[in-house]
Amino acid sequence: MTDLSQREKDFLIEKLQKDEQLPDDFKYKLFPTKHKEYELVYAGKMRKEDILADEDGVTAAPLQIERTYNGNRESFADGWKNMIVFGDNLQFLKTIYKNEDPLIKNKVKDRVKLIYIDPPFATESDFNGSEGQKAYSDKTKDSEFVEFIRKRLIVAKEILHKEGVIIIHLDYKKVHYIKTVADEIFGENNFKNEIIWQRSDPHNDAKKKFGNIHDTILIYSKSEYFKYNWEDITIDLSDAAVKEYSYMSHHGEIKKAISPLPEGARYVKLERASWKGNNPDKIFEWRGVKLKPGLQWMGTYDEMESWLDDGTLFLPKFPKGAQRCKVMFLDKRQDEGQVVQDIWQDVGRMKGGKGLYPTQKPEGLLERFILAFTDENDIVLDFFMGSGTTCAVSEKLNRKWIGCDIGKYSFFTVQKRMLTIQESKNLKGKNKLYKKPSKAFHTINTGIYDIEKLFNLKHNEYENFVLDLFEVTPKSKKISGIEFQGERKDGYDVLIWKYWEHKDAAVDEDYLLILHKNIGKKVGDRIYLIAPANSVQFIDDYYEIGNVRYYFLKVPYQIIQELHKEKFKKFRQPKSSNNVNSLENAVGFHFIRQPEVKSLFKDGVIFIEQFKAYYPDEETLEDIPGLEALAMVVVDKNYNGNEFLMSDVFFATDIIDEKGQAHISIENYGAKVSAVYIDIYGNEFREVFTTKNGKG
Repeated sequence: MTDLSQREKDFLIEKLQKDEQLPDDFKYKLFPTKHKEYELVYAGKMRKEDILADEDGVTAAPLQIERTYNGNRESFADGWKNMIVFGDNLQFLKTIYKNEDPLIKNKVKDRVKLIYIDPPFATESDFNGSEGQKAYSDKTKDSEFVEFIRKRLIVAKEILHKEGVIIIHLDYKKVHYIKTVADEIFGENNFKNEIIWQRSDPHNDAKKKFGNIHDTILIYSKSEYFKYNWEDITIDLSDAAVKEYSYMSHHGEIKKAISPLPEGARYVKLERASWKGNNPDKIFEWRGVKLKPGLQWMGTYDEMESWLDDGTLFLPKFPKGAQRCKVMFLDKRQDEGQVVQDIWQDVGRMKGGKGLYPTQKPEGLLERFILAFTDENDIVLDFFMGSGTTCAVSEKLNRKWIGCDIGKYSFFTVQKRMLTIQESKNLKGKNKLYKKPSKAFHTINTGIYDIEKLFNLKHNEYENFVLDLFEVTPKSKKISGIEFQGERKDGYDVLIWKYWEHKDAAVDEDYLLILHKNIGKKVGDRIYLIAPANSVQFIDDYYEIGNVRYYFLKVPYQIIQELHKEKFKKFRQPKSSNNVNSLENAVGFHFIRQPEVKSLFKDGVIFIEQFKAYYPDEETLEDIPGLEALAMVVVDKNYNGNEFLMSDVFFATDIIDEKGQAHISIENYGAKVSAVYIDIYGNEFREVFTTKNGKG
């Protein structure tokens, strides 16, 4: 504690006795910092040790494979499958850091060579539309935003390979704050670059300030051992660089460049033959030149003399020397290329517009980073996945990749991007298609759950548990010898699929056909089946045979409250395209209960007649009325029955009219249309419509 005067001590004692708040200016006198020379101080800043120990309330979240795509196609030799992860990225980072989940144990931690993140830059107070309307809405403001990013950077550093690099993509509003905390986390000595990327062409909407057309990208290494493949990302020489060249005649004379060159002449430029260093074998007086302190020659004395003889070096005033005597021929330099500098105007512009994910980055930008800091088969991680550019470029460059995002729109966007990557452009060559299908990848859910604990419940305990979970009234009955365990509030019967009796089987089409053959004529138009999510072999939430719909109530291991270690913290999916990049923390989340949907497809329009969602808070089950709980509907208008490829996304604000009715118009649809209704908590209900364009 800093020495206090007697007067200051008396003042503080008086404040304490009166139970009054101490003035802020005493903070550093009472609690002087023991950190670095300077740091960013703000409210809510936690100790690194507390964040890694889960004192922030965010714990590791076990991973569950939702589906494996392209599993029978090309994969990595070691069996690795790439990952699209839906969930809170801090939970996911902590799962990697704890290194206990069997899906990724000893496969990811300390092996990630490159992390690229492009977090939303703004806070709610920063951005407004041209007429004052809210154009950006995230829930994290000011110092909370800084701490939100800082927590993730702290854990991210712990999972990087010792040669790993992290790239943080920001704008001018937030970069200075994040630069300061990144210096604290990674160390100023590991700050490698500030890249200025021109993200848009000049425009004329800046009337009260200079136009802003760039983003700032910070690059940090985890340690001094970081890898940088500079030779893989050289660029063509600029016209200005070419103009700096003279020419060397076939007699060995250097003259001012002319066009065309004399026969046998070559364009040439003399560059420095010394650079920074302290190798004593390369520090000496050579040809009358003494080096300045801190510099060394490019070679030893004997090497310099040898290079002078073979033409690698050239002294214009032989025998006297000069530091600028290294010969560089233009034809050789053009073959090698120019080393990339830190202002980038040649890797494309920000993508946007109809049909594109907001703030989608060009593939050329990520290509340069991935080539610079990784080799083939290295792992690349992006935990603000967004449109999936990092994943797509990593795929094309034969890197292993992991993408994570808390948004369902992002999840479906990237899933489609990877399933159709063969139709996208190649990284090299204009208008040439990539043509290769993606390697195998998982789609993964995160959440706090314990599958083993659930499945180790005694059979009668399990049945009671899932009946209560889905609000089913226990009511045992038999239909054609098949036992039903309960009845829903709507009066329809419920059958629990006994997984312990079907260890090598699943709820698939064959099972339903056999079931329907026995009971189809003796039940109403709807039956509910409760089964573990990974036992249901349907991507949709019901399957129709004749006039009976078999609805699937998938046991949501992820956030079954009885198995939770933490209380739920609500987080919401955006209801508008303006809010796609909003930031929120989550403690535990996932498919708690499917929303109930009643819809009609007619003449290319989906009419949502009823919509009801549920969310269990800490004590009671809260019903969100009607369409207030609808976030978005994603549609595959040419559904192939196997892979859902999002063709359209409709946010709630765009499809609900003034009368409170929701309808979605779809153009150029095929024989089957699949719709996924997503509530504000990320829960889904899926269905498929067979249209008049189909055979049925």
